[in-house]
Amino acid sequence: MFTTTIIRNSCLSFFLAVLIPLRVYAFEPFEVETIRVDGLQRISVGTVFNYLPVKVGDRFDDEVSSHAVRSLYKTGFFKDVVLEREGNALVVFVAERPAIASIEIEGNDDIPEDQLTANLKQLGLSEGRVLDRSLLDKVEQELKRQYLSLGKYNVNIRTEETPLERNRVAVRVEIYEGEAAVIQRLNIVGNTVFDEQTLLDEFESGTKPFFSLFDDSYKYSKQRLTGDLEALRSYYLDRGYINFNIDSTQVTITPDKEYVYITINITEGEQYTISEVKLAGELHFSEQEIRKQIEVSAGDIFSQRKVTQSANNISERLGDDGYAFANVNPVPDIDKENKKVALTFYVDPGKRAYVNRVNINGNIYTMDEVLRRELRQMEGGMISSAKIKRSRTRLDRLGYFQQVNVETPAVAGSPDMVDVNYDVVENDTFGSLNFGIGYGEAQGFTITAGVNQQNFFGTGNKFSTNVSHSAASTSVSASFTDPYYTMDGVSRGYHLFYSETDAGELQTTDYIMNRFGGGISFGVPLSEHDSVRTGIDYENIEIHTDSGSSENITGFCEQNAATDDCVFNVLKPSISWVHDTRNRAMFPTSGGQVSASLEVSSAVGEYPMDYYKLSLRQKHYFELTEKLTFSPRFQLGYGDSFGDTSELPPWERYFAGGMYTVRGYRINSLGPRDSYNDPIGGNLRLVGNIELFYVPPFAEKSKASRLSLFVDGGNVYDGSDFDSEELRYSAGIGFQWFTPVGPLMFSFAKALNEKTGDETEEFQFTMGTGF
Repeated sequence: MFTTTIIRNSCLSFFLAVLIPLRVYAFEPFEVETIRVDGLQRISVGTVFNYLPVKVGDRFDDEVSSHAVRSLYKTGFFKDVVLEREGNALVVFVAERPAIASIEIEGNDDIPEDQLTANLKQLGLSEGRVLDRSLLDKVEQELKRQYLSLGKYNVNIRTEETPLERNRVAVRVEIYEGEAAVIQRLNIVGNTVFDEQTLLDEFESGTKPFFSLFDDSYKYSKQRLTGDLEALRSYYLDRGYINFNIDSTQVTITPDKEYVYITINITEGEQYTISEVKLAGELHFSEQEIRKQIEVSAGDIFSQRKVTQSANNISERLGDDGYAFANVNPVPDIDKENKKVALTFYVDPGKRAYVNRVNINGNIYTMDEVLRRELRQMEGGMISSAKIKRSRTRLDRLGYFQQVNVETPAVAGSPDMVDVNYDVVENDTFGSLNFGIGYGEAQGFTITAGVNQQNFFGTGNKFSTNVSHSAASTSVSASFTDPYYTMDGVSRGYHLFYSETDAGELQTTDYIMNRFGGGISFGVPLSEHDSVRTGIDYENIEIHTDSGSSENITGFCEQNAATDDCVFNVLKPSISWVHDTRNRAMFPTSGGQVSASLEVSSAVGEYPMDYYKLSLRQKHYFELTEKLTFSPRFQLGYGDSFGDTSELPPWERYFAGGMYTVRGYRINSLGPRDSYNDPIGGNLRLVGNIELFYVPPFAEKSKASRLSLFVDGGNVYDGSDFDSEELRYSAGIGFQWFTPVGPLMFSFAKALNEKTGDETEEFQFTMGTGF
């Protein structure tokens, strides 16, 4: 004979158990001799015992019963709990909540799925967790809040549960994002010093322009507006209005939720100038040295940006001498009556820091020593901000990595020690084993096969072997370069080649040239930014002419070869100097590259082939904003013969026109022409370009593509017949993309001063098959 007492709460009983006293049938209190748990599927008995406030030997009564039910419900594991007494045994019956087997998200475009999944996990909704219906309601509200911040006022979030076997459910989150509300009007109220349009030009947000293919700044976004308000604040603070204040921001949405009206109320205040600039604290350098880092002086209009930059400059200067934890605090003393600000830069260099370890992470393919030989910051040495930055730049310029980041965390327990951590993200490939089809303006379609390795087996060596064929040429080549032939960074390279070229197919005068040869070269670093390269090549050149060949090529062969067979054997020593300060190899945004080279040819054998070629190239990059880079470029080439050679060989002459010189004009079409009106090139080439590069909206996170606006100018001349009025100019837009199979370049250019006989070509493109 036994007595049974039941305390039951179903789905709503949790709230009843917490908020009101439980309804319990009367029974006599008893001492628990044993406890049994029934109904468990995934949760262990031990887990229940951990949360159950009753143990064997405890006295069990109404109060303990209510407390036990509440405790089990609070775990969130159960949707129903029943306590029964069988004699002096306590039986706990539970019904578990289902576990989440999968989560499917549909309809999200503006917020990436991985970001949404991470947000859901933070809310407690993830695979393997117990499902609580109230949690789904919370998820819907949180996702709606995120979309509202993007201006998606018509967003609709719906969650569904699909029961599965073994007490599991599949959760589906359906999102209808809708269209973002459009900014119908954006007003600034309270401005008197600057007109409204000048201030609105600082905003990313704005009303819808007449044409907007990629621009979505007219769509309301809370985050974008917050950034705009900070830009507005900075605009005033950088112009001396230190008491500027944004009083309020009203965002009003229309009843149909399609348009918003934004009104920003501001107080400008008075403009302040700087009365004096003082230094205080431990300078560790002469005051004159520190003042070189300060970008403001007495009499200047106060600028928050320049003050902040000055403090950063002083910190970096101290960092170069090992004071990695330097603190520079600019403190303004404001004279409201005279509208003046006295600035004092308090300098606290802290302790001089040393490098404990230099760690490199993320290089799966590339050998560690290949990266470490590029580093300028050594372990055990005094830390230097300049050396750390330079090391990062050198890693970036290798071209092996999509991304290079550096951090300098302090070493726990050692206040004067830091680690330097370089984190790299390797490119998808360091080369290719390829067979492909490319297209160039001059050669047309090209079939190419070969192996190209910038980072041969992760050693940093460069190796390539290629075979290509087109209507204009057939070539075979192989090369190998060891950039660290010596530990001091002296490089050594070899190359071999063979080619057959139909010059007529290259839009130049008609002849066929076969050549083979090879060479060796060495590169010697002179400083961190300068290097010299020297080498020597051997070439065998064989020229074939026919009735269609111009007098320029036949005459050269007659004067210099004196036989029907126009064959030359030549040695070509060369030397070049390069000054390179680019921040990275692919699509640099700062720095530049200047190079000068001299190549001299001398015949081996009885027929003269003596000439020289000088070239000068310059290109610089100026980062205007995070997305805009301005780049001027210039190239000059000049060559001439000497000794018994009559003139610069036709195949060594310079040409212009096309993707790499003056876009908008047909490849190799500019300059002197022969009797058949085919281009024959010249011994002087002058080319200049200015280009504004822009990160396209569809590839903001990628460093592999860019758009540009450009102006090109240049031409080639014969002898000393330079005439600035003969320079040709063009302007247009370009697109460059480093694809996994090679560089792809497009341009659409308009010739600005074409003359009779010029061959123009507005659309041009080149596609490579290497990298």
